Amino acid sequence: MLPVPRKYFITAAAAEGNSELTAFDKALLKARIGNVNLVRVSSILPPEAEFVPDLTIPPGSLVPTAYGYIMSSVPGETIAAAVGVGISSGSFGVIMEFSGKCSQQEAEAAIRRMVTEAFAVRNMALQEIKVAAVQHTVERIGCVFAAVPMWY
Repeated sequence: MLPVPRKYFITAAAAEGNSELTAFDKALLKARIGNVNLVRVSSILPPEAEFVPDLTIPPGSLVPTAYGYIMSSVPGETIAAAVGVGISSGSFGVIMEFSGKCSQQEAEAAIRRMVTEAFAVRNMALQEIKVAAVQHTVERIGCVFAAVPMWY
């Protein structure tokens, strides 16, 4: 059985690269998770997980992460990514991810709507929403990335 993560942070970053993969890699580095192995997970925050904004994860670790990203090679195009964590009192939380060809403000608004809806369909009381978002205007090949890495 796998352990349940007890800590998390939220992050968002943008980068340019000479290829889509290097743009993605640079965005991960700027988001402070470029030297770990992301294990993509669906969007539930474990009960009582602690928000630790300055969390450091050892290089090479397997890190459960909910994330969204988009890459573009269209100069002048604006792209954005956002994540949101909905917190409830005494229960698990819900994480939502978004990426698209839009502004940071539009991405943040979409996240807030999705988190609110996720709590409504679960009949849970939403206590707080934490959001991280980023936008980028593509120069050559750009990537935006937003994530909720979880740790033990």
